[in-house]
Amino acid sequence: MQQTTTMLHIREMILRGELAPGERVREADLAARLGISRTPVRQALPALAQEGLLVPSGARGFAVRAFSARESMEALHLRAALEGLAARALATNGASNELLAELKDCLAEGDRIFKDHTLSDDDEIRYAEMNARFHALILEGADMPLLSSLVSRCNVVPFTAPLTLAFDTQSREVMFNFLFYAHRQHHAIVTAIESGQADRAENLFREHAYTQVQSQGADFEKEAGLVPPKKRRRLVPGII
Repeated sequence: MQQTTTMLHIREMILRGELAPGERVREADLAARLGISRTPVRQALPALAQEGLLVPSGARGFAVRAFSARESMEALHLRAALEGLAARALATNGASNELLAELKDCLAEGDRIFKDHTLSDDDEIRYAEMNARFHALILEGADMPLLSSLVSRCNVVPFTAPLTLAFDTQSREVMFNFLFYAHRQHHAIVTAIESGQADRAENLFREHAYTQVQSQGADFEKEAGLVPPKKRRRLVPGII
């Protein structure tokens, strides 16, 4: 149990950038930062390496793996394709009333966030948490364990998980427009699932991924090889 909790904490530190790409991971330092013994840390590190977040370094040590923008892009599109299959399965097989009610609770939460047509820092966090719950409900409802495990694998790549929103130098207004459009897609996805429109539900998820790509900014697309090189800007993790 403690090993699992420790894994979650270290994974979060990596995805938040508290452990930088290429940084050597030291058991004693991590144990001190987490306020625990070295044993659960020692057990957690090989498991995180199997997930792809760490790489071997030195005789028996590990370092944080560095991911390229292209790898993040590939993981994002793979996640969208997999979630699209989950949405297709839900639309085909029929979603339970309980699941639809939970999805509509997410829609209502998003509507409340956007009702004043402004976004505060707290609103961004609320949206990210709602977004993560929405995507998790789709996977849970599809009841496809292998698919869910593949999505989890994609989500360990930075800037990929539904809880992650990244913006560069874009204004708060631009941020609002991106998220508001993404939430309208949430509404359309739920409508498609409820109406049994399998093709539409799947395709909406693929389009939904592109909205997240755009939120990452021009640099993300350029470094992933999607646009020609131009002026370089720094990516800023917004919510992870």
